[in-house]
Amino acid sequence: MNRITRRHCLSVMAAAATIAAPRWLRAAEAWPSRPLHIIAGGPGSVTDIRARWLGDRLAASLGQPVVVENNAAAGGNLGAQQVARSAADGYTLLMIHQGTATINPHLYPKLGFDPLADFAPITRFGIGSLLLTVSSALPARSVKDLIAQAQAKPGALSYGTPGIGTPPHLASELFTRMAGIEVTHVPFKGGGALATAMLGGHVGFSMDGLTVQLPFVRSGQLQALAVTGARRTTGLPDIPTIAEAGVPGYEFNGWTGLAAPAGTPKEVVARLNAEIAKTAATPEARGWFDAGGADAGIQSPEAFGEFIQAEYAKWGQVIRAAGIRIDG
Repeated sequence: MNRITRRHCLSVMAAAATIAAPRWLRAAEAWPSRPLHIIAGGPGSVTDIRARWLGDRLAASLGQPVVVENNAAAGGNLGAQQVARSAADGYTLLMIHQGTATINPHLYPKLGFDPLADFAPITRFGIGSLLLTVSSALPARSVKDLIAQAQAKPGALSYGTPGIGTPPHLASELFTRMAGIEVTHVPFKGGGALATAMLGGHVGFSMDGLTVQLPFVRSGQLQALAVTGARRTTGLPDIPTIAEAGVPGYEFNGWTGLAAPAGTPKEVVARLNAEIAKTAATPEARGWFDAGGADAGIQSPEAFGEFIQAEYAKWGQVIRAAGIRIDG
């Protein structure tokens, strides 16, 4: 066999091997070769803020643009559906959170996706307290003040949330029940709309992520009363926990993470996990999370999947016991 013939045969064999290689393997080897998209909640929400911060840094480490798209419709369900139905190629990701993965499935009779089967968990990215704040129009400077005002006029005091069934809604419901107060719930479409309402004095108090509320607390536009976790946060060391401030035993932590459609190549999931873990380990990231009263809480894909399953079971029990349900 002459040199030209041998060369031709080798070329044919290489091409055949490429064609025969599994499609997911070829995609993984080339990944990423185009921009990535992260679907997050509404503008100004915790998922939006974290997705944009992470997206900027992933773009630098992966060498491809990372575009954040907002889709907060139906409590985040439509955004989750969008990702669940996307190609499992690692280019469309979801900034998943407690609500979409572990609360909404027990609230919505027609969810449109299975949070335990339709996603490939990548890693948790942020876990920590929510912040209880009051509007500047409300003369309450402590949790005990807030409770006393609510008890003085049952039903007159209102609280806002980013939406019915969201983690801040359940955290607020838990607080009002444990505090023994009757207040009026005013749901908004996302954290940004809630913040605007709080600044305008349209609702008395709210619980939401520190990353959303801290800028307004530091500017004096909102008054921080307490954090919802079991311990004080690094970013606000002088702000007590709700348990310390007058409601013993109260505790609530919110979390977010990144997920891809089920069936995404394991090599792509592992690469994303490694890049995010590397980013989260930097002093910049530690400072950013500390300032927001949270920890990165990075997990392996397997551990994150187990965490979601445990949270799913936990909130299912709570919601069934309370009889909470959303029609739609």
